[in-house]
Amino acid sequence: MKKTILLVMAASFGSLLNAQTSITPEVLKKLEVSYTGTPTEKALRNAISNVGIQTMAVNQENAGVKDKHFSVEIKNTGITNQKSSGRCWLFTGLNVLRGRAMKKLGTKDFTLSQVYLFFFDQLEKSNLFLQGVIDTRKEALDSEMVRWLFQHPLSDGGTYTGVADLATKYGVVPADVMPETYVSNNTNEFCGHLKRKLREFGIILREKSDAGMDEKQLEALKVEQLGTVYRMLVMAYGVPPTQFTWKDKTYTPKEFFKTYCIDEGEDLNKDYVMLMNDPSRPYHKAYEIDYDRHVYDGHNWLYVNLPIEELEPIAIASLKDSLQMYFSCDVGKFLDRKVGILDINNYDYGSLLGTTFGMNKKQRIETFDSGSSHAMTLMAVDLDADGKAKKWKVENSWGADNGQNGYIIMTEEWFREYMFRVVVNRRYCPASVLEVLKQKPVRLPAWDPMFQNEED
Repeated sequence: MKKTILLVMAASFGSLLNAQTSITPEVLKKLEVSYTGTPTEKALRNAISNVGIQTMAVNQENAGVKDKHFSVEIKNTGITNQKSSGRCWLFTGLNVLRGRAMKKLGTKDFTLSQVYLFFFDQLEKSNLFLQGVIDTRKEALDSEMVRWLFQHPLSDGGTYTGVADLATKYGVVPADVMPETYVSNNTNEFCGHLKRKLREFGIILREKSDAGMDEKQLEALKVEQLGTVYRMLVMAYGVPPTQFTWKDKTYTPKEFFKTYCIDEGEDLNKDYVMLMNDPSRPYHKAYEIDYDRHVYDGHNWLYVNLPIEELEPIAIASLKDSLQMYFSCDVGKFLDRKVGILDINNYDYGSLLGTTFGMNKKQRIETFDSGSSHAMTLMAVDLDADGKAKKWKVENSWGADNGQNGYIIMTEEWFREYMFRVVVNRRYCPASVLEVLKQKPVRLPAWDPMFQNEED
């Protein structure tokens, strides 16, 4: 009996030794036969290596003139260009406000200053980080929260809540009052220096805390540090005006914002709802992202997760009422940037590479393959006879030489697969959605991978 047991154990141990955990020469031989080197395979290999995958994967069966008619469209003029910066969220939010201002001003040529609000965005994010360091000073440096803070002291990306909080707090100014600078159009280098300085300040705050400095003293030191940050921002972006004269009338930035960008009594936070389509999480629930805000005393990102079938009618209702929306998506998937079309049939990668790509939206989110990366202004929808969407149109912020003179058309199929966020006025939401907002939101950590800032 003992001998039998020993033999079984030995056999099991032998099978473990032979278990396939590494690529052995024998396994490699089996893998090598997957490429047979036929003339067709050689031709494809040569073409891919010299031309590139996307060019080779263009689906000619889907090529041709696309229908550009939209049954519901809010006309815009004057495409903006974020250039080499991650400020799509800011351009999108200001494009929505700009559309309102153009109506009140009766003009077709008007742009709000992006660099003005970006100045305060970077100042507020610096304060958010430094105050976060003070708030977590008793936690270990390698705790998850403290690590996240020092990994992300600030960025040039953001979300709708940042636009709402910043515009409400600081107002807005026309673009010619505070124009773009080279650094605002090319943010990466300066942001790197600012992040390095903030990390240095953060370490100093923790060291002073360890040495016995109390919270009030630390906050006073933080204000001194922010003085350095402010000066750095002025050097890069200019001095934000506190008052300006425009078309023979003098305004403060907040006065201009209230006069031209919002209706009387309107609140960009309370009156608007962020809707999300995330099939990896339960629907009909409210979610709040911890520390996902631009302003320390501002609003975390709060959203309602809805099935796409319930989200689309709300967006359509807004467009029918001539109110365009903040919208974000995974713009890099199947984008024909030259012609400005987002269509899952633009490219046939599977046929080119001899395989299939079969994950659904839920699986792509769960495996980090897809997520919201870019914000644009949702401005048009084409409806069929039953009032269902056939295609959508957005105003982008990559300049007029991109896409269809700066605009992008999305097929309905692409919209459902790669659309993530839309911000709508509460009045277009059914009572069931507004009831969800009364729930205590599920609080998700700041490092949740699905909720990164729009930065493309």
